[in-house]
This record gives sequence, C-alpha cells and structure tokens, in this order.
Amino acid sequence: MEEPQEISSTDDSCVDDIVIEKYLVESKEPASHVQLACGVQHCAFPLDGNQLCIWNTEDPSHQRLILRGHQQPITAVVFGNTANPLLICSASQDCVIMWKLDECREKVLEGLTPRGTVMRTLLGKVLCLRFCPDDRVVAACAGNKILVLDVESLSTSAELEGHRGPVTAAEFCAWRARVLVSVSEDRSFKVWDHRLGSLIYSSSVLTASPLLSLFIDEDSRQLVTGSADGQLWIFSLGESHHYRCVTHVDLKKKTESFSTRRVESQLCSLPEESQLPSTDGLERGGEIEVELPVLSLAPCALSLVPSSERGFVSSENASCLWIGSSAGLFILNLANFELEAVLRYKDFRNLSIQVAGSCAVMGKTGNHMAFCLLTSLFGSQVAVLEIRLACLVRSLPRPNVGKDLSVLPRSGVLPTSPLYFALVEEKSTKPASQKQSAVRSVVKDQPLVFHSRVRSSGYTSAPHVTMFLPKTNIKNNGKRSSKCKNNYKCKEYPSESPLPTRLSKQLAVASDPTAVCCLQFSDDGRRLACGLANHLSLVFDADLSGKPAVFSGHDGAVSTVCWSHDGRWLLSTSQDGTLRVWSARRTELALCLGEGMFPRPVQSAQFYYIDAFILSSSGPEFQLLKYHVDTCKDDLRRYKQKSRCKAMFSLRMTDAVEMTSFSAVNDFYSYIVLTAGRNRTLEVFDLNVGRSAALIAGAHSRPVHQICQNKGSSFTSQQSQVYNLFATTAVGDGMRLWDLRTLRCERRFEGHPSRGYPCRIAFSPCGRYVACGAEDRHVYVYEMGSSTFSHRLAGHTDTVTAVAFNPSAPQFRRS
Repeated sequence: MEEPQEISSTDDSCVDDIVIEKYLVESKEPASHVQLACGVQHCAFPLDGNQLCIWNTEDPSHQRLILRGHQQPITAVVFGNTANPLLICSASQDCVIMWKLDECREKVLEGLTPRGTVMRTLLGKVLCLRFCPDDRVVAACAGNKILVLDVESLSTSAELEGHRGPVTAAEFCAWRARVLVSVSEDRSFKVWDHRLGSLIYSSSVLTASPLLSLFIDEDSRQLVTGSADGQLWIFSLGESHHYRCVTHVDLKKKTESFSTRRVESQLCSLPEESQLPSTDGLERGGEIEVELPVLSLAPCALSLVPSSERGFVSSENASCLWIGSSAGLFILNLANFELEAVLRYKDFRNLSIQVAGSCAVMGKTGNHMAFCLLTSLFGSQVAVLEIRLACLVRSLPRPNVGKDLSVLPRSGVLPTSPLYFALVEEKSTKPASQKQSAVRSVVKDQPLVFHSRVRSSGYTSAPHVTMFLPKTNIKNNGKRSSKCKNNYKCKEYPSESPLPTRLSKQLAVASDPTAVCCLQFSDDGRRLACGLANHLSLVFDADLSGKPAVFSGHDGAVSTVCWSHDGRWLLSTSQDGTLRVWSARRTELALCLGEGMFPRPVQSAQFYYIDAFILSSSGPEFQLLKYHVDTCKDDLRRYKQKSRCKAMFSLRMTDAVEMTSFSAVNDFYSYIVLTAGRNRTLEVFDLNVGRSAALIAGAHSRPVHQICQNKGSSFTSQQSQVYNLFATTAVGDGMRLWDLRTLRCERRFEGHPSRGYPCRIAFSPCGRYVACGAEDRHVYVYEMGSSTFSHRLAGHTDTVTAVAFNPSAPQFRRS
C-alpha cells in the first residue's frame, strides 16, 4: 500500500488541500466497469479479481480486510443502509454472497477465515446490487432480469422481467417501499412493484447510448439517470406527475459553460505550475479531450458547507448531486441544473488515475469531506481520494459583479443621478408656475363688482358635470391610508393562507371570443385591470361583480396595464405604439404619448419611483419620463391637452439589441431596473449612477418574454432578501428564478408546457409561490423551494395568457 499523496489547492488562500490520495493499490486483475461501494466509514472494491477488499476511511491505520469466497471475478459490490449490523453484498458469475462486516472483523482478529452467506448461485454476470432502505431485500441485476432476494430466508421473492438489454442499475424508492426503479442498456427505465412482481411504468427510449447510472433524490422526489454519452435525464416521481420529464442535461455542454464562466470572471489568479493544477483546459474554454460517461451518481452535502465559504455557490437548501465520470467529478445543483464545481483528474498531476473506469462517491456530513473510490480504465490501479468540499468551493472564482446590487436602496440619491436632476428640476420649476398662476388669478378670478360682499356669479369656475361624489377622506379607525407614500406597506397578507384549488367564479370579458393579454390588481386589492386584444381596457371590482369600467382609445391590442401606487391612474400600452394614462375614477384619458415622443413605438411601460416617473421601453432603450397629469378642462380649448410629459433620461442595452421586457419596483424607492434583450441576455441598470451595472449572457435558450420581480408586500425586515429574487420566462425554455445579488439562476421551474405561446407569470404577495399560465389550459403554481409544481389548476377552455395575485387576499385571478 502506497503512502497518501497530497494534491495542492487551486487557491493560495486555501490552507488545506482539495484532494488527498489516501490509498492506492495495484491489483492483479483490472476492475474497470465494476460496481464499487463507498460507504460512510468504509470503501469496498474487488482485489486481484475474486477477492473483496474493505478499507476503513475513519481510521486508515486499520489493516485492510480481505474477504475470500468467490471463484469468479467480482462484478458488483454494495453496502447496506443500516449501521448495525453493517451488511455488504458482493456478486460474481458463480454466486452472490452477503457478509456481516463486524463478524468478519472478529473472525480475522481470532485468526479465523471469515465466511459469508451465499444467497444465490449461477446468476450470470451481475452488473448491480442494491439493498432496500431497511436491508430486508437486495436487488440483483443479472442480464435482462432483476432478482429480488430476501436477506432472512435467502429466497427469491420476485423476478422482474421486461428489459430488452442488460440491467445496469436499480434503486429502491425511500418513500414508497414497494417501488423499485431500474435502467438498462435498452436506454429506458422501468418502475416496478417488487412485492407484487408487476410493472408500474415503462419509459420510452431516452437516448442513443445505454443508461449506466441511477439516483433517486428524496428531497425533490426526482429520478436522475445518466447515459454513456454524458446525458442526464431528470424525471419527477410526484404522485400526480406521471413520471414526466423535468429536464435534460448535457454534461459536456454544462462543463464548457462552467469553464467559460470561470474565464470570464477574471478573478481567479493563475497558479504557479509547481504547486497548482493545470488550467490549460479552462483557458481554452473548457475543451474536453475525453468523453464523459455518467458512471455513478450520489448525493452531495454542499449545502452543509458554511455560507461564508461557499462564496457565490447558490441555493443553501438545494439538493446537489455528485456525478462521477471517466474524466472527473462534477457537482450538479438539482434546483437550477447548473454545475457548482468541477474536479477533473488531469488537472491534478499527482493523481495516479487520470482516466477512471469505475467510480463511487460518498459524502460525509460531519467534516465537509467526500471520499471517491476509483479504478483505472486502462490499468489495474485502485485509488481512494479524499475531497475537501470547503476547500474545493473556496478555490472557485467569486465574481464581484452583482455583490453590491440590491433592489433595496443602500444610500441616498447621488447628486449625479438622473433621478436627482429630475427631482431638483421639478422643485425649481414649481414656484415659478405657482407664481404665474397667482398673477393670472388676480386678473381673471375677481368678480366684476366693487363690493366685496357681493357673491360672484361663478362664471370662472368649471361646469358641474359630476352631480355627486362620495367622501373619500373618512378616517378608517386609525389605519394608515393606502395613499401614504412613506408608509406604503399598508396591507397585510396571511403568509400561511392556502392556495385556491378550485374555480370560484368565471366571467366573459366580451361577447365575442377575445384574448386577455394582461392583468394587474391595484395595490389595495380592490380593483382588477385587464387589457384585451380588442383594443379595450377594463377595470373590475376584485370580486368580479358589477359592471366593469371601460377605457377605449387604443388602435391595437392592449399589451400592458399598470396601476399607479396611489390607485388614481391607470397606464396602458398597446400594439399601436402609444402610451396612455387614464383617470381611474373618471374613466377618461389624461395623457397620451405616441409618435414624436419616442424613437420607436412603445412596447411596455410602468409607473416608477412611487409614481414620480414613468418608465417606458421602445426599441433598444428605455426612457425615464417626468410627467404631470392635469384633468381640468377649458371649454374654449378642449382639444388642448393640459397634461405634459418630458423625457429626462434614457439608457440603451449593450450592443443596442431590442428590449423584450423590463421591470422595476414602484412600491418603494429603488434604483434598479431589470431588462431583457432579443439576444437572450439580461441586463441590470442602476439609475442612481445612470449606467449598466451587470450583464447576464445566455439567460435562456430563447429571448426572454417576461421579467417578474418578487414584489410581495408582507415581507418582514428579516425576509427583505426576497426582494432581490426575480423570475424570467421564455417561449419553449420554461421559467427560471434568479438572485440579483449573485446574478445566478437559483432554480428552474419545470413541468408547464410553453412550446409555442408566451405565458405570463406572477409572484404571490406572501413570496412563497409563483404562478404561470400554460398552453394546456392550466395554471401551474410552484413553491419557491421546489422545481416541480405543487398545484395545477384547471377551468379554462383555452391557453392561459395572464395570471395575477390579489395583494390583499389569499387568492389570484387568471384569464
């Protein structure tokens, strides 16, 4: 047995080492393409063909344990799941043997030869062994069959037949004791009831190469299988999900993308060749010289590494997965399906095995370490590697872009900010206008009599069009008004309120079939605005009772509706390229902006900075507009619009690409504007400094259709970080959750069909859910901590085009 070899870290600041080759042995027979076993305290592998070697990872000083009993070369080894007694099962073409490890050690100490229990003989080549969670049965994959062997009675309880090729891996479902899943060289997976010996589900052919590995994640309730050509397929095992495919991952492409991110960060200093691993592959953009077959899959306890050491690695509570391949080890985040870390054998020159034939990984939760058991593909070496997760993560580059970004302002408005100039100009011009108004009032508003007690005839006042107006300034028992800008969090939303599961009311918005393009509730939750494809905008009461208010004037489908924070104004944009501001109370036009104001037709707009500005997008840029709305009418000049608007500032996207969507917070003062471009990029603008602050390239495989921010109103100060979360959606590329602070995709929401129609998304006020409409006439609701939907709501007869949560009630509207 050779001495441990230490391989240095890729970061000078890391005191400990990333990898230590703890154990290396030369076998007389090669052990490639053999199922290896790596447990919490032990590693087991074939030695010299038919001997079983067990090494203690807790105390390397212990003498290795050699178990003899097979006549043919061992092809599969597996540990049991219970610690006492710890079972180990090994298989060869002549027999399957079960060993009790503690008894075997006692026999060796007594000078006796340990003997195992033969469970079955002459099964042929067994490629995989797997214990059930309580170790009562073990599944042996021999040829096209799966034999379920009873540990106590040593009998065969079931023979599962159905695969058309050798079965390469099998796993028991932890939360469904009767379920066993298997994969095969026939490129499919099957779900069995091993107690009844019946087939539950059979998948179609997934890929062109054989499936080699299998893993079932209990937290996300997902099945992951890997193939010989480096493809990963993730399926949902939820009760009502019917084994649907969640996503497909190309390991080679993910590795290249990970390497590109490292190069672009430009924060990882190049190491000295004498101490550090080679980075040539990274500098070439992650060139891969060998294939990446998925040899093994195992859980990774990356979330247990302290957050201070994880750096930019995301998702504290996300499940991660070790992927063992012939070229290296990879950590895949099962929340966003992105690689968190890559450890390639060739980057560590002192490793004895550069190309692996078999691989097994086991993470240890106590000291943030993992052990990897490798056999050489071309030789007969067997090595045990100790991997220190904290040191590995610290070696990764930490991009500084985004670390100072936050939707919540951290400082006051700078004197050089466009927001500052706009507000100062407003204050400087206001006294002059008031003075001119006062001069005019002296001349025009005096009655033409010389007695001060004579009452004016009132000919200078506006005509009395409205006969009666209700009082709106009545005190509400000490509650703060919803119009208060400084105290904008006036409404409370019960964070534990259940989601609706059935349709409560349905309403047709037009006599003819008309698509509803957009929805938005007012901030007080009392009114619902919707934009229609027939050029109209409607405002309903929140309970959809009564007759809606109609806003007409656009010459195209209404693409955006937006309430002002105080609820007095309604903004709308249309495919006719105009922006209109309406009086919500009078249902009349107050401001219209169109040709001459913008270089290109307006695509979208919203109120911004607590109604101080309007943000609008046209072409590759967005504009900051200062507006003044005046609804007073002059009988002699009814044609003249008294409301006015002025463009204060504009910013263009990088490379001047067309802007497809943007979003900003209006509920409080924020400097951040999120934008999406036609070139599939996301760009963050900081209006306090008046420039672009960050750029995310390749956010989706297709142009982003919508950006939706988590603007929930019920968050406490401790939960304020959720304001920095936002979601994006693209046609045919699903929905993703991002964190503004790290500029990383935190989670991918899968399961809703979005192949050909752009569907809108919305966050719940409590911040726990995000909803999305879909082409299959359903609304999909996701919990923030899960990639699969928790509810699928039915009731529509056509594609669900818009979704909106009511900010003051635990329900939402959809259309």
